[in-house]
Amino acid sequence: MPDTPRRADRIPGNRYGNRPTMKDVAARAGVGLKTVSRVVNGEPGVTPETERRVQEAIDALGFRRNDSARVLRKGRTASIGLVLEDLADPFYGPLSRAVEEVARAHGALLINGSSAEDPDREQELVLALCARRVDGLVVIPAGDDHRYLEPELKAGVATVFVDRPPGRIDADVVLSDNYGGARDGVAHLIAHGHRRIGFIGDMPRIHTAAERLRGYQAAMEDAGIPVKDSWMSLGVTDPERVRLAAEEMLADPHPVTAIFTGNNRVTVTVIRVLAQHDRGVALVGFDDIELADLLQPGVTVVAQDAAALGRTAAERLFRQLDGTLLAPERIELPTRLVTRGSGELPPAD
Repeated sequence: MPDTPRRADRIPGNRYGNRPTMKDVAARAGVGLKTVSRVVNGEPGVTPETERRVQEAIDALGFRRNDSARVLRKGRTASIGLVLEDLADPFYGPLSRAVEEVARAHGALLINGSSAEDPDREQELVLALCARRVDGLVVIPAGDDHRYLEPELKAGVATVFVDRPPGRIDADVVLSDNYGGARDGVAHLIAHGHRRIGFIGDMPRIHTAAERLRGYQAAMEDAGIPVKDSWMSLGVTDPERVRLAAEEMLADPHPVTAIFTGNNRVTVTVIRVLAQHDRGVALVGFDDIELADLLQPGVTVVAQDAAALGRTAAERLFRQLDGTLLAPERIELPTRLVTRGSGELPPAD
């Protein structure tokens, strides 16, 4: 039997950890390094036959152009970073996709990661992206002090905050109207006869949670309804914490007749709690949820446009990179009330 060639002899330079170079392509195709460079970069001055031989060598070796070296010579890495709270949160899916589409339209690669609501992890991730010389950052902040970014901003790293404002620095930010949306949602419940309305939200240190609580309180005050402390519960969105908060509101001698939930994760848990109670309780949630229209009754929500948040932030970022923006701005996008049935239930008593 003929000897089986060793793996290293099959495709020179293609071993694990040893990527083929333009020099390898040139040697295989029998041409000069400059000729390979012209083919790789789509430059003129190469005959069709030579281009064919170079392309065959590229395909055989699995060569890939080193874009990092090429763009670094131009002062850009053609990449941007996106720092989210939690990649698993459905709210951030369309936001991330919108940022990616804008980046792609500008020929840039998107690199993203999660802070897990940890300010230290946010800072670590942001600075790691800066160390890799991303051109810009879109950040959903977990912390409230972003002065650590000042050296990067001065060095020219374009930065836009989204969903929540930055802390202690002046920078572009794109937000939803959290206060106005929550105020509208609670006013909707009041308009349907409710006076005992509970609010279950996220941790109060988070900008969006605080603004939605403020909207709830404003709507109640507008209607002249005193708010009991037991009607308000803010904290982690852990299902067990939310379940206990909802059950306490419903077990009160004068239970709430409606609940306004501060985000999609809270809404899902409250739906499960209400499904186990015979008495109808009205519900309006901030953020839409999947299959909300198929439940009985459908879930009324204050919907924000996550894709528009991401798209607006990314477009703002690339305008910074193009040098067409001057002073930082705060951009606030509207929300909309989507009525489906749960928010239109009348008080049970």
